[in-house]
Amino acid sequence: MADKSILTDGSMKFLEEYLNTASPTGYEWNGQKVWMDYLKPYVDEFITDNYGTAVGVINPDAKYKVVIEGHADEISWYVNYITEEGLIYVIRNGGSDHQIAPSKRVNIHTAKGIVTGVFGWPAIHTRNKSKEEAPKLDNIFIDVGAETKEQVLEMGVDVGAVITYPDEFIVLNGNKFVCRALDNRMGGFMIAEVARLLKENNKQLDYGLYVTNSVQEEIGLRGAEMITQTIKPNIAIVTDVTHDTTTPMIDKKSNGDAAIGKGPVLAYAPAIQNRLRNIIMETATKNNIPFQRRATSRSTGTDTDAFAYSNGGVPSALISLPLRYMHTTVEMVHREDVENVIKMIYESLLVLKADQNFSYFDNLDTRLI
Repeated sequence: MADKSILTDGSMKFLEEYLNTASPTGYEWNGQKVWMDYLKPYVDEFITDNYGTAVGVINPDAKYKVVIEGHADEISWYVNYITEEGLIYVIRNGGSDHQIAPSKRVNIHTAKGIVTGVFGWPAIHTRNKSKEEAPKLDNIFIDVGAETKEQVLEMGVDVGAVITYPDEFIVLNGNKFVCRALDNRMGGFMIAEVARLLKENNKQLDYGLYVTNSVQEEIGLRGAEMITQTIKPNIAIVTDVTHDTTTPMIDKKSNGDAAIGKGPVLAYAPAIQNRLRNIIMETATKNNIPFQRRATSRSTGTDTDAFAYSNGGVPSALISLPLRYMHTTVEMVHREDVENVIKMIYESLLVLKADQNFSYFDNLDTRLI
């Protein structure tokens, strides 16, 4: 592919709308509708399931099936308890960070519409400096401007209402994308762009391609667990985010060495099928696509694990997008990394063939990598 930017004005408009659409875990359908509307011209048909996973299919009649996948959900909160004074205590929906909550604005999603509120916090003047409490799950609370529990209920807010942050997409310094929920709506965006490029470049695949946007990753890879049993793929290439470790207070000895702007990150883990990863790596090298590496020990912690350990074992690989400030409202990625993940998946799909054999026991080689 040419070195010029592959993101169009239409791509960026889609990205902004997609990111700005709240899609909390278990409630992903509004974001999925935006995603499917964009993807529709580039696929032959869609598959959806009862929990909201969406799949755009190219060549649906092909027996050999390749998945490219991201996850659609974002972390959020649930209303857990409403005090008689009208203050709201919460529990997590996914890995929401209690330390970033104080002073944040929130949207509470109700049957009557969105109710706005704020995570309150005692003023610095009123706190005991010698015994300061850090924000914790049991002391952060939401104020919706009500004076009683009855007023909160009248607004439509009750236990179980889901809560998201309203922070929207911005671009810093011309090439840094910043928003909540880049983890992992960037994955859904990037695989949609792969489908667009295949269509616009008139590329014909000799296998079925399943462009998969899974739900409920943030609470244990649940959407991927379900959809892989429906698709029954032969290969899965998953994209998610991974930590940029160049900012303060991150130990590279524990978290590895990766940086935004230096390319996609290829994972090493038991769930990663080494021959598939090596094909991706060789394809990237041939096409001058920079990449980094990360070892993830027992599991990748991504939907890769759900695909790899399904259906008797599906050769799977993980291509990660380096990201700063994960699970905050100011997650940050580099535009060039986004484009290079798209290129890496796109070029790898052009190399893959139907009925490709990934067995470690054919053409046996004693090398481990």
